[in-house]
Amino acid sequence: MKAHPLRRTVLTCASTVTVTVLALAMKPHSTFARAAPSTSAPSASVPSPSASSGSGSSSGSSSGSSSGGSTSGTRTLTGSTVQTRYGPVQVEITLSGSKITAARAVQSPSGDPRSRQINASAVPVLVQETLSAQHAQIDTVSGATFTSEGYISSLQSAIDQAHG
Repeated sequence: MKAHPLRRTVLTCASTVTVTVLALAMKPHSTFARAAPSTSAPSASVPSPSASSGSGSSSGSSSGSSSGGSTSGTRTLTGSTVQTRYGPVQVEITLSGSKITAARAVQSPSGDPRSRQINASAVPVLVQETLSAQHAQIDTVSGATFTSEGYISSLQSAIDQAHG
């Protein structure tokens, strides 16, 4: 009956090796897959407020600010601060005429290391989507839904200021 402890040892070693191989084969969580592409075609300029629709379930309470008062030239607009489940999100855009030339998250959830890790990957994707789309109807980032929705809502607020 000495085979019984040996069989248990062999099964334990085989299980450990299997779990280790599976764990190493998994992709790290910090790489995000984007949601399915949107069906709307990118426009060449910032749409008028009546043509764009705000999305996201959060509401912003802070007022945005802008520098520059004309619709031509370069100006920077800051969207409203949107409170999400994990913290505030606020977007700032730079416009050259009606073209978005830069975007950045002035605020993003950062109350814990996990939020900082998620947003370090998600925010650059959202910024790139903004520059490509030239409007707020962009895809959310998988794994960063709350940040994405807050970003989109604040972005729409900044775009609305461009027309107000």
